[in-house]
Amino acid sequence: MSKALVGRLYGAALAVVMLGLMGCGEKEGPYIEQPVDTLYNRALDDLGKQEYKAAAKGFEEVDRQHPYSVWATKAQIMAAFTYYQSNKYDDAIIALDRFIQLHPGHRDVPYAYYLKALCFYEQISDVGRDQRITQQALDALAEVVKRFAETPYARDSRLKVELTIDHLAGKEMAVGRYYQQNKQYVGAINRYRTVIERYQTTTHVPEALHRLVESYIALGVKPEAQEAAAVLGHNFPGSDWYADSYFMLTGEDFRFDSTK
Repeated sequence: MSKALVGRLYGAALAVVMLGLMGCGEKEGPYIEQPVDTLYNRALDDLGKQEYKAAAKGFEEVDRQHPYSVWATKAQIMAAFTYYQSNKYDDAIIALDRFIQLHPGHRDVPYAYYLKALCFYEQISDVGRDQRITQQALDALAEVVKRFAETPYARDSRLKVELTIDHLAGKEMAVGRYYQQNKQYVGAINRYRTVIERYQTTTHVPEALHRLVESYIALGVKPEAQEAAAVLGHNFPGSDWYADSYFMLTGEDFRFDSTK
């Protein structure tokens, strides 16, 4: 989901806010206490112009100058959204945690949880790097699904949960291949088994089973290799991974044998 679409998910609430505010004051340099509508509309204007630093400061000023107004609550989450838009994810997460803590029953709490999950999700790096942030994204997305199951945020989060799990499985596969290439077969087997047992719905399982066959054969334990191949053949009988495993164990390539 693009950041523009994330903004549209929040658009209805934002439109109500804009209708409720009047006028837009001119920017001023030094601190001067100003009406809430002036501050808020100025921040919205800066956000629309993608002047994120000024927009975030403006929303925070609403909260600072008018802490007990209804617009202060709205400004808190808009400041978080502004940080998110400018890729300042740590600042956004801090602002969202504060919003959730201060307003646990607010109607925008589902959006706050979802936006926090996106802050983690959009920081997921390639599988060659540490996956701590990926696990944080998975946990945050799963929380959205659990807490707000009937919302649009939950529907999108479910899709991202699947992608995140696949990413974590990909990391295990990358480490397993590394161990295998360096003939550290026990370490490789442990990684492949993790994929099979913990990430069994991902696209990586057929390869993980085949790599198990390779690793067991390298260790000279053919029964375990045959067992892994049998599981592979039962679940993915038409896959190239099974064909490769079958060939390793029998010397026959059934892809070119019409009787198989």
